[in-house]
Amino acid sequence: MKPNEFLQIVHFAEKLKDTTRHCTTSKGRAESVAEHSWRISLMALFLRSEFPELDINKVIAMCLIHDLGEGFTGDIPSFNKTQNDESLEDSLFRKWIDSLPEGLSESIMSLYEEMSELKTKEAKLYKALDKIEAVIQHNESPIETWSENEYQLNKTYGLDEVKFSEWMKSLRQEILKETLVKIEEQENTVRKCV
Repeated sequence: MKPNEFLQIVHFAEKLKDTTRHCTTSKGRAESVAEHSWRISLMALFLRSEFPELDINKVIAMCLIHDLGEGFTGDIPSFNKTQNDESLEDSLFRKWIDSLPEGLSESIMSLYEEMSELKTKEAKLYKALDKIEAVIQHNESPIETWSENEYQLNKTYGLDEVKFSEWMKSLRQEILKETLVKIEEQENTVRKCV
């Protein structure tokens, strides 16, 4: 890979720093796609000892690239994203991968195919982390930034994705406890104001 090719890739990836997500940070600032990708990558790194049989470096790579397609389409919340939106993002991302230098293009496409098929434990772990990080972030964000449907969605989002692992199911239950506490605190605050 030539240095100018490398720079083009890095410049494209920078778009994710300015591409905001539906969710906010704990201080109410719009979260970027890059921040989400960074945290699920960090989560994967921290889970190395919980999943010693998995190639965690591969999981981290999946986490790092999983939302690069949003550099073309922006972030669309899962509850608004249509099949057409997903197809467009997938198509643009695949076209971009094909434009990468030889060798890199093949390795990224292979990784992306594995992620899309969700057959390996590595792909299943990446997908579970992607879903539950969103719930964790919502639990950390001010509840007034939640949309009405998220009161229910935060209770169920990612449940299917964690089924492959008892540890992940336990983590999802802990996250649910945080969600329920946050909702209860909000309800108590509303009752006090009435």
